[in-house]
Amino acid sequence: MDARGTLLPGLLTVPSGAQVAVVFAHGSGSSHRSPRNKYVAELLNEAGLATLLFDLLTVAESRDRANVFAIGLLAKRLVHATHWLETQPEAARLAVGYFGASTGAAAALQAAASLGSSIAAVVSRGGRPDLAADVLPEVAAPTLLIVGGLDTAVLPLNQDAYDLLRCERRFDVVTGATHLFEEPGTLHEAARLAAEWFVGHLPGETSE
Repeated sequence: MDARGTLLPGLLTVPSGAQVAVVFAHGSGSSHRSPRNKYVAELLNEAGLATLLFDLLTVAESRDRANVFAIGLLAKRLVHATHWLETQPEAARLAVGYFGASTGAAAALQAAASLGSSIAAVVSRGGRPDLAADVLPEVAAPTLLIVGGLDTAVLPLNQDAYDLLRCERRFDVVTGATHLFEEPGTLHEAARLAAEWFVGHLPGETSE
């Protein structure tokens, strides 16, 4: 993917009949090859959603740990990815959603705030939306926050972020899950919730 002159590796998958492309924003220390994100992407594909997995940082940039928390930079890369999708024949007609994990969730929400109603929906899994606290009231896209019930450090941060959101929003807690959703069945449940949220906010759909 070309992010305004910066080439970033990634994988775009567009199932037949897809109406939304979900752009993944992975968290710290992860990449587009993350087994967790690939697993979630496969389940979203099965639900008829297109997915874009890509590295938000170059190899050189990722060596500097500070870049992992450079939410502004990561958000700009997501905006660039959104515009790049518009140039791809198989994805140009699709609406765009964001799926963020860890620090990537803050970047997704910041990007969504800047792009307004052009973003169909946002999902955060074990995310740090609190890192985008300043712009949360500006997010227009329907937003789902998914947190593990055993992720005691991140749960209250997500609750604080949820309270700042002014858009359509939902807060789901996956029982028995820790931060990385490594416990049996927990990642599948998070992916199911995400797919349900994106499908429920397809273009022209209204959520009850």
